[in-house]
Amino acid sequence: MSGTFEELISSPTPVVIDFTAAWCVPCKKITPILSQLVDELDEEISVIKIDVDKNPALRKKYNITAVPTLIAFKNGKQKWRHTGMITLVKAKQAIRGIL
Repeated sequence: MSGTFEELISSPTPVVIDFTAAWCVPCKKITPILSQLVDELDEEISVIKIDVDKNPALRKKYNITAVPTLIAFKNGKQKWRHTGMITLVKAKQAIRGIL
């Protein structure tokens, strides 16, 4: 994907930003859950990983104090936020609520 962060999150299709870090063990465990979420919702969402250590400005802007933090945007507005591990069922319920 190309474009600015603002262009990415302004999509009418929900975009889930996975704020992560290379050293974060739960972040690695949440990756397959997010992949399955994209598979099950079949192109209705996209997921983008952002490393907080490489993007300190975004970490500060969105007040990311712990990882993993998931934030779903639609049309440029934050619609949902979750910090920590999450089950596929709960993630799907949350995302379906904003589709």
